[in-house]
Amino acid sequence: MKISCQEVVILNPPGEMDVEDRESPCEIASDSCGLPSVHLSTGEDSDEDFSCPETSNEDGAALSHLDWLEELYEFPSARREDHDDVDGDGDLAVAAVDGEKRRYAETARMFKLRRNLDQLDCFHRQKERDVLKAREELKLCCHNIESLVEHRDNLEREIERQRAADDSVAVFRLRSQHKHLCQELQTEEELEGHINTGLKQQELVLREVEVELGRFSSLRQEVQEEQRLFQAHKNQKTSTRLQQERKASQNLQLKMQHLKQKQAVLLKTEEAGCQTKIEEGRANHKIACNYLKETIRRMQRQEAEKQQQRREFLEKRIQAVNSLKSNIAATQESLRLQQSRARVNAQKEEVRRRQLRESLEAQGINSIKHMYQQKQVEEIKRKQAEFEERQKSKRVEIVAKILQEERQVKSRRRHRGLPPKPSTCDRVPLPGRAGETLLRYLAPRPPSDPEERATPQLIRFSDVSSSSSASSDVGDLEETVYREEDHRGLADSLAEPEFSGLWDQNHEQLPDKKMAVAQTEVKQKDPALAGGALNIPAKKMRGPPFISKPEVIFFKDFEVGIIYKQKIVLTNVSYVTNYCKLLGVSARLKDFLSINFEPPGSLSTGMSCDMQAVFQPTINEDLKGEVHFVSALGPFSVPVRCTIKKCELEVDGQFIDFGSHVVGQTISRIITLTNKGALATLFSLDTSSCLIPETSRVQTASNVSANTCQENRNPDTTSEGRSRSVSMGTVALSEALQKEHPGSEASTTGPEIVPEARASSDGHVQMSDSHADSGDLSLGYVREGEIGPLQSLQLEVLFSPTIPGRVQLDFHIVFSDFTSKPIPIQVRGVAVSVPVWVVQPSIDLKICMFDRLYQDSIVVQSRASSALRLTFEVCPEMRKHMELLPKTAFIQARSSFNAQLKFLPRSSLSKDAKNLFDSDTGVLEVPMAVQVAGQVTAARFTVHAVVTSSELQFDRTLVDFGFCSVHQSVTSSVRLTNPSLLPQDFGFLAVPEFIELQPNDGFGTLLPQETLEIDLVFSAKKAKEYNFQLRCKSGMNRDFLLSCRAAGVRPPLQLSHSLVKFGATALGDQSTAVLHLIYPPANRQSSKSVPPVGKDAPRLFSFSVPEGSDISIAPSAGRLLAGERCLLQVTFRPRLPDKDIQEEALRLLRRAELHRVEELGRSRRAEQEAFKEVPVVTGKGKKASVIPKTSQASDGPQPDQLTESPTPAELRPWPERQEEARASLLHSFTGRYRESTVPCFVSDGDPPQDDPQAQPAWSAFNTLYLQLQCPAVQPPLVVISNSARSVIDFHQVAVGERVLKRFTVQNISPETLDLRSSVLDVHGPFSLVKALRCIRPGEKHTVVLAFSPSLEKKYCELLEVCSQKMTLEMTLSGVAVVPAVTSSHPGGVLDFGHVLQKESTTRVLKLQNSSVVAVGFRALLASLSPSRPAGGADSLTSLLRTYTDSPVHPTVGPQNFSGLSVFSVVPPEGSVAPGQSLDITVTFRPDHPSVHYSDRLTVELTNKSKVCVVDVKGAASSHNMYLLGGDVLTVPIESLLPPLTTRRHPLTELELKEKPTTPVLVTLRATYTAGVLTPAVRELQVGCIATQSVTKGGEFHWDNAGSLQQLGFSVEPSKGSVETGHKRTVTVTWVPHRGYKPHEVVQTCLPLTLTGDDTHVYRVTLMALVSTTAD
Repeated sequence: MKISCQEVVILNPPGEMDVEDRESPCEIASDSCGLPSVHLSTGEDSDEDFSCPETSNEDGAALSHLDWLEELYEFPSARREDHDDVDGDGDLAVAAVDGEKRRYAETARMFKLRRNLDQLDCFHRQKERDVLKAREELKLCCHNIESLVEHRDNLEREIERQRAADDSVAVFRLRSQHKHLCQELQTEEELEGHINTGLKQQELVLREVEVELGRFSSLRQEVQEEQRLFQAHKNQKTSTRLQQERKASQNLQLKMQHLKQKQAVLLKTEEAGCQTKIEEGRANHKIACNYLKETIRRMQRQEAEKQQQRREFLEKRIQAVNSLKSNIAATQESLRLQQSRARVNAQKEEVRRRQLRESLEAQGINSIKHMYQQKQVEEIKRKQAEFEERQKSKRVEIVAKILQEERQVKSRRRHRGLPPKPSTCDRVPLPGRAGETLLRYLAPRPPSDPEERATPQLIRFSDVSSSSSASSDVGDLEETVYREEDHRGLADSLAEPEFSGLWDQNHEQLPDKKMAVAQTEVKQKDPALAGGALNIPAKKMRGPPFISKPEVIFFKDFEVGIIYKQKIVLTNVSYVTNYCKLLGVSARLKDFLSINFEPPGSLSTGMSCDMQAVFQPTINEDLKGEVHFVSALGPFSVPVRCTIKKCELEVDGQFIDFGSHVVGQTISRIITLTNKGALATLFSLDTSSCLIPETSRVQTASNVSANTCQENRNPDTTSEGRSRSVSMGTVALSEALQKEHPGSEASTTGPEIVPEARASSDGHVQMSDSHADSGDLSLGYVREGEIGPLQSLQLEVLFSPTIPGRVQLDFHIVFSDFTSKPIPIQVRGVAVSVPVWVVQPSIDLKICMFDRLYQDSIVVQSRASSALRLTFEVCPEMRKHMELLPKTAFIQARSSFNAQLKFLPRSSLSKDAKNLFDSDTGVLEVPMAVQVAGQVTAARFTVHAVVTSSELQFDRTLVDFGFCSVHQSVTSSVRLTNPSLLPQDFGFLAVPEFIELQPNDGFGTLLPQETLEIDLVFSAKKAKEYNFQLRCKSGMNRDFLLSCRAAGVRPPLQLSHSLVKFGATALGDQSTAVLHLIYPPANRQSSKSVPPVGKDAPRLFSFSVPEGSDISIAPSAGRLLAGERCLLQVTFRPRLPDKDIQEEALRLLRRAELHRVEELGRSRRAEQEAFKEVPVVTGKGKKASVIPKTSQASDGPQPDQLTESPTPAELRPWPERQEEARASLLHSFTGRYRESTVPCFVSDGDPPQDDPQAQPAWSAFNTLYLQLQCPAVQPPLVVISNSARSVIDFHQVAVGERVLKRFTVQNISPETLDLRSSVLDVHGPFSLVKALRCIRPGEKHTVVLAFSPSLEKKYCELLEVCSQKMTLEMTLSGVAVVPAVTSSHPGGVLDFGHVLQKESTTRVLKLQNSSVVAVGFRALLASLSPSRPAGGADSLTSLLRTYTDSPVHPTVGPQNFSGLSVFSVVPPEGSVAPGQSLDITVTFRPDHPSVHYSDRLTVELTNKSKVCVVDVKGAASSHNMYLLGGDVLTVPIESLLPPLTTRRHPLTELELKEKPTTPVLVTLRATYTAGVLTPAVRELQVGCIATQSVTKGGEFHWDNAGSLQQLGFSVEPSKGSVETGHKRTVTVTWVPHRGYKPHEVVQTCLPLTLTGDDTHVYRVTLMALVSTTAD
């Protein structure tokens, strides 16, 4: 309920107008210039208008403010009088009429007068409305009085009539009505008197205002006249400005046209240049294409040659391989021939030996011994001859090598010219000693005893070789010994040092004769040969003397308890008659094996004898050993092997590949398991264990049997065993070679072994995937069983694909026999999809609600080559809830078909589909199928959904608010629950105006299974009973009703709000709430209101605010009449109590003091310990430790002093301590929430008139209560810089400069703050540089402020940094001063002169700051400016203009080839302190010769004002002598690329001797005017650069200077010298000779030679002519 007072006009004095302009919501239309104005505060009453008696009290004060208006009225007259006293001619009004320019003060005065007059008119109109309103109220009051009087008369007549009728009840009732009516009539009469008094006061004020209007009538006319003149002047000024703008627009159009023409001309020029460049580019492109084609042809030829060479190389390799194969075949054939020839020769030799033996025996000589000795002698001679031949060949090779090295040394000396140094690696002997060394090496040595050297060798060799006998061949041993001796002697002889004395000369001499080999005789111990000696033939024997058949005594698959016998035949394979004697069997076989053997005696070569081996096993395990024999040639043995029954298992294949099959088919494969052993075993198929490398190697049909492998591992193998071991070693070697060289050719056995190993490794790697993907691969019924000896079984593997893709299965065949390793089997298959399938096999409808329709699309894809018929089927349980359309369809070949799925879950879903729907979780899973004609397997898919309800539930059905005052609100809470699995939107619609719902006005979203507490705030508008229903509508368009009831009552006074909830207010901030205290009139009281004492009497109210509270109410007390209202302003200002701040300061002080005492005690203890460790020597020479005595008067604080804390009064002089305590409390403040109820006591009426000091009657029944909720929170923002002060002082700043200041704020709240600032004056010097941003909790943000003043004065402004919960006010201040900086260089040209290239020179500029502030500056070079034109030229015209005697050079000249700047400035920027000076160093550092170096240096201040602009230039020369002057022959712009130094042909000697010359052109123009001829004179300057390396000067001279006189030229001087760092002027004069023809050009050329650090020649061309015009 809003009740407003009458309109009130407030007139402000001139000093208060600006404030009102910013704060008032209503402004006068004439206030367009931002000048002060009078503002109105208006309001409207929603129910009924009430008069405000305090308006009349303010009228006097308002009228008293009109005095300043009179002063303003008198201002122009006083102004005119003063003006007349000064110059005495006219006033301002006449000047305004004449059209002169008006001054600003007069214009401001006019607007102020106009504004104030408008305010006065508004005030007059408002008072007229007040008078009319008061008259209407008086008329209404009189009418009410007349009606009451008439009613009272009627009641009196009725009372008399009822009294006459003697009706006492009616009379009593009528009297009570008469009494009540009289009271109302009295009230109305009092109201009439009150209104009449107010009307008179308002009429009096109106008359006073009219009198004031009359007084200012002349002022109004004057203001109107001034407004008319001002408008005329303004129109005239507008027309003038419009004309100027039109002229400016025309000029701009002309300029634009001129610019367009220039641009067109420039564009044409550029097009011509571009066309020329394009033509040149095309020509260059053609040339480049020719070169490119030639290059490509050359590369192709080279590539073809490389290919040809590669083919030839491959052919050579192929031929080499073929030749190698043919050579191998030929070698094998020759070896066979040699072997056959050797056999024939051996037979012949045997026949010859036999004949010789017979002849010797016939002569009675021991033939065997004789033949053996003869053979040994021949063998020794043969070996000695071979050794001598080898020794000779080696001597020749060594001599040839030494001679070759000597020749190489000589050739190196001849090429290098230096004596060669001896190499430590080659060890080449010196030439002088080469012959001596060679002779010493080749000299014969005395023979040494061969027997002493051969015997130890033979002994060592016999010890090592255990299998050879004492009668083995000695020839090979001797040869080995000789070779070792030869090699060692040669190595010792070649190991002689190059320089004598470095090594010990203990090397042995090279033997030159062979050693003799001692012959050993073997004595026979056989009784049969006891009487004689055995002559060993000279034939050498390899291997055992006897061989057995079979080679190995093998008892296979034996059983314990059974006796096995085997016959063995021993054959003498030696070349002599031999015997055989049994020594026994191995210790391992003594208990099981017995040998029946009768010694046969002497056996000739090829003879054999028999023996029997009897084996009787008693243990069931493998046995091996040997049967040992002895013969004349030594011992030998026959190996024995005994093996038990074993299992030899293999499969026909370890890898099964099913290939590709369609999903739905079933295919089987058979694996054959074979047991080749004699032992049965159990087997099982295991798919759980992983493959290991050991089990991957199994026995197959192609592998070698176990017995053979065991034989190969036996060290005492026979020839067959050795051959097998060699073959297995070859296989292993081929595998190793394949690992080292993957690309090389392997042996024939390699390709069979490598894939097996690779398959086993792949199976091991992919085992983890095989178990997961083996669902379509399965094993047959036979998965375990028994396999007997020499038996085979068939195992079945099935492949039934269900899902397209690759499928694999890895399993083992595991055996119960622990000696049999598991056999890994790998199965692979590929499943191909059916011709027709559903693209999305699982359709998820997400979460659905009952009685809602959901649709989705089902895509069926076909890869068949023909059209197929589809039938969509839905299970019977879901036919009421789900439908597929269409039910039958045809899908075309290689296309797709879309079917529509409709799902409408009904409430009977849980009953219809019990097996498919879970009512507890709401999960629905429906299997669907698409039948395809001609396809065995249907295309199946599954529909998933979660079905839930759409209900909303209240925790109760009726809400009773009880009795509620019409001025207060009653809150009740209900809980709204969403039992659904989906979030639901809800909202309370058509809510009555007396009900308020929170949060979010009754709208929101409930998450699944969420319960929300909703507050119902009931505010009774009238005193009556309320019965209503609240309708809550969900997002599914369902309604849920909630019944409510309440009863409203009305007290005498009422508050607009009985509950004030302040927002979270930070410490130091404030929150304000505005409410009204209303006294409604009597006619608005209902029958249910509380009956007050003294109805419609004035009411006194008083708010009782607790002392020391953060709450303040204004006004806190007052008086209200019936129908009036009072504005109340409740302010909440949370702050830290002074007591808490002082306590925190005391705590911090105590902590600091304790810390200081601890540090002091720690330091004292350290000093005492250090003092104790220092020993002190006593008088007797003994050392004693010094223990310091503790002094009673300690310098540090005592414990008693620490307990004494300073009082709060002592802390007051310490503001920094209090600030620290305040900051600590702010950071540790966790929040505070207080609820307070402020009572408002309302009186029953005014105090008694006879005793004004008496207290009025107060009734507790009339007391109102204002409930306040005041949460105080931690301030989100605190200033942590600038000592936490809120003043930013920029101090003194130069005008035009920009100074930055920063202050840092920290977010100490747990929330992210969005910072924003108030708007600073856009025309002011202060600006916010760094944008404010969101800062996270704990983060800091630095606010950057800029101060850039433009005028010299003081500035001050207020900046507000606002956040969601707090506002920081920062005061900005600064003083602007004018900078004064001068330069030592006035500007212009700064010439560095000539400098040698790659050297530097410097110049210094001095800046002087005479101002009181530091001034920043920048030194800018035009070459480093990003805005300068590309290419180094200022403009294109500088390249196109012709260069005359005064060449125009660009601002930026050539640059260094290295990329570094030619000119550099140090420092490039900085600041000059007040009253100080600063030197700026300019450095000139060129890296190549040029005379066009130039740049522009600009020194400007921070405010962009330039101190000086200097054009720097310089020249660089490659020599210390240089020449200046002459005409310009080159453009001042050079390429940044260095000059090309490469030449296509080498320089000749003449070109190398000839010095390069520099051309110089000197044009001389003589003038002929009025018959007078003026000679032409030009000056050249020869200079010498001062350098540190060259201290002397240079010289110059003109060659053939005498020949110039014939042409009229003269040079002065013709030669001379120049000191370093100086220049000398050479004058060239031309006077035309007597026979000179007009317009003839005289030209000659002569060299000028400059001699300095180098001689440089300038080719000076003198060209002269006569000009008849004065240039």
